[in-house]
Amino acid sequence: MFHATMAAAIDGARTLAQMDELSRQVWQGHGGGALDDVQAQALAERLHARRSAIREGIVPVGIPAGRVSLFPPRRSVASPDKAASRDRRRLLACSGPMPPALAARFTTGQLAVLRIVADEVAAKGVCGLCVDAIAARAGVCRRLAQGAIRLAEGDGLLTVEERRHEGRRSSTNLVRVISREWQAWMRRVGRAKAGGIGCKEIHPTDSRVLTSGKTEASDTLRKLPTRQGRSHGSGSRGPFRVADRSSAMR
Repeated sequence: MFHATMAAAIDGARTLAQMDELSRQVWQGHGGGALDDVQAQALAERLHARRSAIREGIVPVGIPAGRVSLFPPRRSVASPDKAASRDRRRLLACSGPMPPALAARFTTGQLAVLRIVADEVAAKGVCGLCVDAIAARAGVCRRLAQGAIRLAEGDGLLTVEERRHEGRRSSTNLVRVISREWQAWMRRVGRAKAGGIGCKEIHPTDSRVLTSGKTEASDTLRKLPTRQGRSHGSGSRGPFRVADRSSAMR
């Protein structure tokens, strides 16, 4: 009687919680003598088959059919101008984002990524940009940006704080520079930009450029006075005076 009741209850169960409760009752009945070994084994096999059928019918709420995640798949993004991205990547890498001893460990693309991170840290104290934004500014792909940050983290140059949220989209990671050499380098570069070290003000000549390409002095410049020369009449009397003096000496 107990065996038939439990078999009917197992066939009518609809949730995994009901299956767990029925399994507990089956083994309690076996321990109390209501079921022998053969009956308990048969009910256990029926429980296992019914539990597998229930699990196959469970569909995650909110996830469309054929998709493994609730969020839409990530779109592959390509640079619209690869030549401009290449030039920007090289320019950032050659701008000195970190000390030479540290920069020697990274490639051109990785240095461009670390330059973007260093600029954000210098301006805000922490880099909260997403990986796609860092990659776009550095002129590299998403994978290279992730690899550069992980490599720098493995070398002990920076830390990455993950901000995961269950059931919703996670926030961007927070990247902080912890290397003292790198921090000193960033402070020195910041002072050079703010104070203009090594620069000297230049006051060029006030000149006016004409449309024809010639230059003309401005009105503020004074013209030098022209040198007053002797007139033609006064100059012609010079030889006669010399002749008169020679005749007088005779």
